[in-house]
Parts: sequence; C-alpha cells; structure tokens
Amino acid sequence: MSDPQEPIQTDEQAPQPAAAGAPNGDPASQVQKERDELYDRLLRKTAEFDNYRKRIERERTQLSEAAAADLLQEMLPLVDDMERALKADPGTDSSAATEAFRRGVELIHQQLLKTLGKRGVKPIDALGQDFDPHFHQAVAHEPADGRREGEVVEEFSRGYMLGDRLLRPAMVKVAKG
Repeated sequence: MSDPQEPIQTDEQAPQPAAAGAPNGDPASQVQKERDELYDRLLRKTAEFDNYRKRIERERTQLSEAAAADLLQEMLPLVDDMERALKADPGTDSSAATEAFRRGVELIHQQLLKTLGKRGVKPIDALGQDFDPHFHQAVAHEPADGRREGEVVEEFSRGYMLGDRLLRPAMVKVAKG
C-alpha cells in the first residue's frame, strides 16, 4: 500500500528517460545525428546509382559494338575483293570502257572504306612492322634478304580494328632471319 501522505505521480509527471544516444537527452543533437546519418545514406545511394548508370552505359556500348562488329566482319571480304580487282592488270586492252570500269570500282572501294571509317573501323598497318600475334596471322614464313627476323614482308589481306577491338587480323608473310 502507498502512504496516504505521499502524492501519487501520473504519467505526465513521471520523469522521462534520456533519449538513446543523445547526451543528456538533448533532442537537437539527436536530430542533428539522425540528419547526418540520412545525408550520408543519400550520398552513398547517389554514388551507387551513378556507378550503376555508368556500368549500364558501358555494357550498352559494348553490346552495340559487338553487334556492329558482326556486320562489319561480313563487309571486310568485299573490301578485299575490291582491292584485288584494283590490283588486277587490265591487260593490253586499255580502252575507255576498261578505264571507266576501273574508275567505278575505285569509287566504290573509296566509298566503302569511308563508310567503314565512319563506323570506327581502322585498317592495321602491317607491312614493315614486327610480327605481332595480337594483330597479325602468319600464313607464310620464309627467308627475305635485307629484312630483319620477324618483320612482315607481305600482306595477303589487311587486318582491321573497331576501336580497341580486333575485327580481323592481317594475314601476312613473315621474314626468317
């Protein structure tokens, strides 16, 4: 039983416990701490989203380049055929018709190379370079006077790059020492 002389405390009069984590129950410092935590979370989520966006953009670009690479690889034999046609000797018949045909092939070849160039396709310069298995495919290896060991002495078909990606290695003949 309670002492009749002692006043009864109600919930409104009972002392309130100090807020968790707040020194001396200071509500301003608790709000400040909560605000700092939320701001930190916001910064982290913003950085995570930015990284996600950059990764998705990078993956989209890689997928697009892969799709373009397939089409461009199919076009490269056309360029090879054009180059072979341009190297062909017209023979003794150097009439106006033969010259007009050759000029037409040259124009088509130039336009095709320009189109490939717009898409980021660049030919690999192989002739006179040191053999590099990352960019060249050796199809012949024979002695060559006046040439250093491993030098590309002949190019059978040109290699091509799409940006940093190899579309097709150059098929080459390499000098033996």
